[in-house]
Amino acid sequence: MKKKGKISKKTAKKKVIKKKAVKKVPKTKKLTTQRPASIIKAMEHFGRILDKQLVRVQMIKKEHDWIDYAKIKPIIVGILGGDGIGPYITAEAQRLLEHLLKNELVQKKIEFRVIEGLTIEHRAEVRKAIPDEVLVEIKKCHVTLKGPTTTPKKGDPWPNIESANVAIRKELDLFANVRPVRVPALGIDWMFFRENTEDVYALGPDGVEVTPDLAIDFKMITKPGSDRIIRLAFEYARKNKINRITAVTKANVVKTTDGLFLKTFYEIAKEYPNINADDWFIDIMTAKLVDTKRRTEFKVMVLPNLYGDILTDEAAELQGGVGTAGSANIGKRYSMFEAIHGSAPRMVQEGRAQYADPCSVIKGGALLLNHIGYQETGKKLEMALDICGQYEKKLIMTGRSTGVTGREYCDYLFSTISDPNLEKRWLDYQKQN
Repeated sequence: MKKKGKISKKTAKKKVIKKKAVKKVPKTKKLTTQRPASIIKAMEHFGRILDKQLVRVQMIKKEHDWIDYAKIKPIIVGILGGDGIGPYITAEAQRLLEHLLKNELVQKKIEFRVIEGLTIEHRAEVRKAIPDEVLVEIKKCHVTLKGPTTTPKKGDPWPNIESANVAIRKELDLFANVRPVRVPALGIDWMFFRENTEDVYALGPDGVEVTPDLAIDFKMITKPGSDRIIRLAFEYARKNKINRITAVTKANVVKTTDGLFLKTFYEIAKEYPNINADDWFIDIMTAKLVDTKRRTEFKVMVLPNLYGDILTDEAAELQGGVGTAGSANIGKRYSMFEAIHGSAPRMVQEGRAQYADPCSVIKGGALLLNHIGYQETGKKLEMALDICGQYEKKLIMTGRSTGVTGREYCDYLFSTISDPNLEKRWLDYQKQN
């Protein structure tokens, strides 16, 4: 009979064997498995992206003060026609700006320079988003007015070059995309501040196809980049006595990058106690812009790059379509003003380019005037655009021969701006609505 508490030799032997067997199995066996070459290559690619962006963060922290246009003579305005319908509508905008600034041109306070070479054909030929010689000329200007440019997509006959818009914004550090949308008849008066140099657009060409079954793209948000666009939006609200500013993210799902943007927003909001700060998610915000009960409550919105692009196109549709909306791309040293729509190559192919609506790039011209210190002139242009496009509508553009040409519509704007009673006429329409 076995004594209580004693283990038999046979049982002890089994336990020792079992213990030794456990020791022989490495706990990190799965972690030491050789990774496929495709993953190693993707990791190295990602590492290079991180290195580049960390350098960029340091550059943002060291950036210079804002340019003072009052101290510059002449202010050089570059005209970039782009491609597709771009050269047609940009030429009309230039004609209108030269008319409004004729005295400044004579006095050599302002100089216009037409910069060629930003067509898709030339960009494809040199395989660069911005050809070197074009970038040199752009950097000789203080501000540029730009027509739309074609961005190749997969399946196009063009090489996979980066968007010219995105490349220019990054090269000139045009971090703020500022887009106003006004529809007085609907009580809409919105100003969007879209971050311009980060998010998925900034790293769009840098994605990696790990295997034929797995493709990865990258979303990048930095604290310094978020800080400067959010601070610009709060400063705009403060200067214009606007008491509400709204951040738009998807921070409940995209927790790290959108989370950083939203955290930075509320940190800066503490510095502006007289402005009510709130946030909405991008999906519900797209619904609220068409909600007639709620949309008039929004005033200033600040967003990361992709959400800003989507939301401002939706907002522009309420104003009359993307063909009616202009855009400002603001940096501390350079600024670019443009139409927000595409280059519409089909209109050129079908012989309809002369019917393209120039209002979007003309609105960009009004934003340009405001930016360089000609606010009264810019206001006149905006009033004429309101009267012609939203109130009187004596001429209609359809993009076809059923409507007027861009030249004819621009002449309509000319005659409206020349009216000595322009402001009274505009205010009378405001009262009616």
